[in-house]
Amino acid sequence: MKKTFFIVAAMAFGSWQIQAETKVDFAKDIQPIFEQSCIKCHGPEKQKGDLRLDSKAAAMKGGKDGPAIVVGQADKSDLYRRITLPPGSDDIMPSKGDLLTKAQTDLIKDWINQGAVWPEQAVAKAVETPAAKSESTPETGFANLKEIKPTSAEAGAVTKLESSGVPVRPIAMNMNWREANFHTQGTNITDGTLTPLKDVLTLVDLNLAGTRVTDAGLQNVGGLTNLVTLHLEHTKISDAGLANLKNLSHLAYLNLFDTPVTDKGLEQLKGLSNLKHLYVWQTKVTDQGVTDLQKALPKVQIYRGWENDPASKKEEKKEEKKDDKKEAKKEAKK
Repeated sequence: MKKTFFIVAAMAFGSWQIQAETKVDFAKDIQPIFEQSCIKCHGPEKQKGDLRLDSKAAAMKGGKDGPAIVVGQADKSDLYRRITLPPGSDDIMPSKGDLLTKAQTDLIKDWINQGAVWPEQAVAKAVETPAAKSESTPETGFANLKEIKPTSAEAGAVTKLESSGVPVRPIAMNMNWREANFHTQGTNITDGTLTPLKDVLTLVDLNLAGTRVTDAGLQNVGGLTNLVTLHLEHTKISDAGLANLKNLSHLAYLNLFDTPVTDKGLEQLKGLSNLKHLYVWQTKVTDQGVTDLQKALPKVQIYRGWENDPASKKEEKKEEKKDDKKEAKKEAKK
């Protein structure tokens, strides 16, 4: 009996350890997703379906269709239902921009099933990216580009890419500048798929998020000197891969969310003088690495998630002061 008890106890302890290790943290795992993909339509400025997702109270209140989050039950939560609808569905969220990856929807599902823990002081804010702004704004770098005409090699490369299911489109009417979105093909995209890219010299916007591209594949990007926006989130790109970006002098936006990049990778970016927006959520980048890059590129905004947001830190301090006052009162009563 004793032996059986210890076996059961050990199994239970092991199960608890696994659960503890996979616990979803709102600030690190969920808030960045909300800020990047949800708040523009469900925040203080706009509330589609009367739903807000920028604060715990608002999110738990739900919208005109009822509760969006049913604590502990992702399968009964309208939020999870909508983000996992088939592409093209009328009710899918987000309705604009890139759809969430399976890794992101799984995080939200696990977060809800684990109790949807949301710190009271955590307030999600919409993230404005250069891609969302007008192409003519100087901040994106488009205004500084010298117009070039596509070559015959580029036309052939575009045909190859589109035959692989990768849309390569002009960013606006009467403009030669192009954008390519590999994200729609997800893990079907490998380094081999990127080979024709090196000839698309008019490319200014490239999305490789959620693909199986590796450091070697980024060699095809190194010569795209007109590139302004680059999405590498949810890939295996590491420090070595970022060495291929050294000549992208017009790069203004770089997303490295959920990659194994470290401070050494940031060293590779110090020569990108036009870089304005850098996302390093869930990477191995440290405070010191961010500080060093900020010194080299004073104008760059480096986003590391809620825990690094100045406004959020102020709220944390307020909460700490309140707790200190409460403790002081308790001690005084004793």
